Amino acid sequence: FNAWLASVPDHIFALVFVIKRMYQPGWGNDWRKYLSVDFVNGRPGHELKLGERKLVGSYLRVGFTEKGSWRVFKMRQDFIPAEKVQMEDDISVSVVVPVAMLPNTSPKSADPSVKLVRNCEYRLFQRPDDAIHRGFDKQTESDIAQRDNFLANFELLTGDTLTHVIEDVAGFGQYTEPMRNILQEAHAAGEGVVSSALPRIVDGKPSKNPRYLQLRHDIANPVRRYVAEIGARFNRRVPLGTALMEPVNAVLIGRRNNPPAPGIRPLAVYNPIHYQELPELFMDFVCSLTGKSPSTTGAGSEGALTKGPFNSLRPAIDLNNALVSFILCGYAGYSTAAGYIGPNVRVDHDISLLVPEIWSRLSPQARDPRYLIDNGYREKVKDFEYQGRVIQASRLGYRITERFVHGFMGKMFDAPRAVFGEHILKPETQDMAVFVDGVENIVEAQKIVAARYLNVGSVEDACPPLKALLCIMATGSYQGMDAHDPASRKLFTREALLASDWYHERLEIKQARDIRLWQRHIASLEAFTGRASHRDVAEKLDIQSRLEGARARLEQLSSHAYLQSLRGTIGADPIGRGRSAT
Repeated sequence: FNAWLASVPDHIFALVFVIKRMYQPGWGNDWRKYLSVDFVNGRPGHELKLGERKLVGSYLRVGFTEKGSWRVFKMRQDFIPAEKVQMEDDISVSVVVPVAMLPNTSPKSADPSVKLVRNCEYRLFQRPDDAIHRGFDKQTESDIAQRDNFLANFELLTGDTLTHVIEDVAGFGQYTEPMRNILQEAHAAGEGVVSSALPRIVDGKPSKNPRYLQLRHDIANPVRRYVAEIGARFNRRVPLGTALMEPVNAVLIGRRNNPPAPGIRPLAVYNPIHYQELPELFMDFVCSLTGKSPSTTGAGSEGALTKGPFNSLRPAIDLNNALVSFILCGYAGYSTAAGYIGPNVRVDHDISLLVPEIWSRLSPQARDPRYLIDNGYREKVKDFEYQGRVIQASRLGYRITERFVHGFMGKMFDAPRAVFGEHILKPETQDMAVFVDGVENIVEAQKIVAARYLNVGSVEDACPPLKALLCIMATGSYQGMDAHDPASRKLFTREALLASDWYHERLEIKQARDIRLWQRHIASLEAFTGRASHRDVAEKLDIQSRLEGARARLEQLSSHAYLQSLRGTIGADPIGRGRSAT
């Protein structure tokens, strides 16, 4: 049966899926009479019809060929895109709390602690790369056609230039209706306007960095977001008066990868989706290595942890908080390839958009990295020898296999295995020398960045597992342990964290800071009530009641029970203080 099944062409499968999707039990075995095609020039056409309705297929671009042509794949007839709400971009606020403290939580999360996050941005700073193809990026064209926009690096169209755009009938007709309308309105009024497909000309070439501020979808169109929340409330039996908890239950990181270029080493060594255990994941976080981007001057170590002017805290403090958060919540770090996969396969952001669709269809079990590894959906990238030297490819963690593509992407594509072939799942098959150089580029960059922590002494700000990691990255070992030593990897477990003196110290510091804060509150309230000139205002504002509440809160914070309640939170970092050795 399997041999026969393998012999069925993909285009036949596509037809089977269409018929299966549209079939109704009342048809019985007489389903053929409901399906037909038109006759064109006396011959059967190619568009399948259900009665008078054309069964139109939807298609998705997933990367480009080496010649720049689009790689387009047909979606299953029953595929409906997920509705995505962007919870984080550049600025967000988050808190880690034990599940026991929450009134409700997602059934998809079984972790004892979870992270709650809130997007702090009203607008998102978007770079619409695909908008240069008229009519392709419908969302960008709709956004730019609105009033009160902030736009950067788009060409201002006026006079004859705008006239030429509108009179190009074929090109103008490719725009969506909102873009056509605003161009025509500006032309009729003699005003200037921008086109989503025409970036600013810089040095005779279109800019590769057009930007605009996009109003968040959940704010611009709150109905769908509201419906999703109400659905979750029904599912969990959460009344309207109780806040609905929406914890993070997946961490999907984007990577910008590039092929080799003059003066720039390759970084395109990842296949579409990688999983890294915490030591390897935080090696990447420490380094913040990125590929060549239109937004930067080149490739290198950059990102949030290198933006000194925007963050007055030392980097180790942010890393400590992030690491404690990951360990407590048990989050698995999955990364998505953007830009290139290997030196020959350009994917831009196509896979970054595809992965949330895959993840939204996975069960909680299927998101578990151990389940994926044990069942062959992921394979470990191992160290190997190349021209007499050891290549530390294990830094890449685990990557998806053909079994993953077949098992999970079949819910989306008619022919899932055609989307990611071996040259994409195993980038080294494209060019082994480039793959080796890319891995060595990563390892060397991690070594350079970690060495800075050791050289300036800020390694002492790092919590013990992070300190061990920085030493391993910079020198290859820590107290006789390398990255593969079970003893060093045990430092990154929840059990080791909760049993450690350094984590208990974080909780004690958090309690002490909370006590000092409420002592200041009480002192301020007492000082306010103690002034004769403030007595009328104090009585009107019921300051005495607030003072009694603050004293009760201080008594609660000073108790051992409060210290115990902090277990499962990230506590507070002992900035500038010495650390215990355990």
